[in-house]
Amino acid sequence: MAVIDLTEENFEPTITGNDFVVVDFWAPWCGPCRGFAPVFEAAAENNPGITFAKVNTEEQQGIAGHFQIRSIPTLMIFREQVIIYAQPGALPAGAFDDLIARAKEIDMAQVHAEIAKEQGQQA
Repeated sequence: MAVIDLTEENFEPTITGNDFVVVDFWAPWCGPCRGFAPVFEAAAENNPGITFAKVNTEEQQGIAGHFQIRSIPTLMIFREQVIIYAQPGALPAGAFDDLIARAKEIDMAQVHAEIAKEQGQQA
């Protein structure tokens, strides 16, 4: 599956319209970002049921600011519109594959129940 370039216009529909989205925050001048790009693209090819997307932090400063991106590359994984992973740093292919496998195993019903419980306690 092709990697999607996220913009202010398509960010929200991409996140809300897909149950599993992996986002790479990057910039063209960032060496580690460029080094990680082939790993990210290979993972996209190997996981057709997952949406892979990139945010160019130079061009999409509003998105980067919203998520308080301070270091790039930063990986973020959304499952059912919930951020389940957000960490700066490029990963080697094996570690990235393991991260995706672990993200697939998360019980999202339990995550949503925990969120609802926390929101109930704050009310």
